[in-house]
Amino acid sequence: MAEYSFYPKRKRSLFGMFSVTTRLIIANIAFYLTSLFIIFAYGEEFFLRNVALTPSLILAGKSMWTFLTSMFSHVSFFHIFVNMFSLFFVGSFLEKLIGGKRFFLVYLIAGLVGGVFFVFSGMAFGNDTPGIGASGALFGILGVLAVLVPYSKIYLIVGPLILILLQVILTPVIPAGFSSVFTMIVNILMIFMIFGIFSFNSNVRKFAVPIELSMWLLPIVAIVPLLIIEIFVDLPIGNSAHIGGLFLGLLYGFYLRRKYPKKTVYISRYFR
Repeated sequence: MAEYSFYPKRKRSLFGMFSVTTRLIIANIAFYLTSLFIIFAYGEEFFLRNVALTPSLILAGKSMWTFLTSMFSHVSFFHIFVNMFSLFFVGSFLEKLIGGKRFFLVYLIAGLVGGVFFVFSGMAFGNDTPGIGASGALFGILGVLAVLVPYSKIYLIVGPLILILLQVILTPVIPAGFSSVFTMIVNILMIFMIFGIFSFNSNVRKFAVPIELSMWLLPIVAIVPLLIIEIFVDLPIGNSAHIGGLFLGLLYGFYLRRKYPKKTVYISRYFR
């Protein structure tokens, strides 16, 4: 696939033996483990104030570094698992198309722009809930791919999204003593669904509720239904960060199409 990249192959040094995508995954995992230590040693309040992105603190000119730290932080094992699982596939694809340096900049800037959208959304709707996660950066990657390879096919695993919605609805009515067990069961089912998509057993694959979509449609399907549901249910998902990251990714994708019209048209036609 590298022959269709914007850059020719180059010999890698020992430091460069890992792709940028792999290094980002390693960085996210390392920061997640560090976050667990921070919470254990200093408490959750310290972690949220100094690592998570909190709209009121940013608008007060405080904790500006959290635009960056929040991108590499995750709230739970399942949170980082899903994001890194997604990054492995869509990130590797985009990195091969546009090269490591361009890919890293897309990831970083999309995450920062997603953070800006999150802060201003919090200000506009009076929501001061702290936000963490790499989702803004991931939607930036999807935005570029939606422009460069719009007809490439990809699976959206709907099962975990259904479970998240059920968890939000049922958690308030579940006895406190069973809430942790319920959360554990939901997380196990989600992981089973994600890995189930690769099963040779068709019934196991169906259990994950996969939907094949064209790349241009994936970001819409991943955002719009959640925005509608959020009108009625308070979801623990930063949709504003997703929109911000996607916006940056789409802009950069159209920039590449304009700057490299022949290459981008060829790539678009090849990945159908």
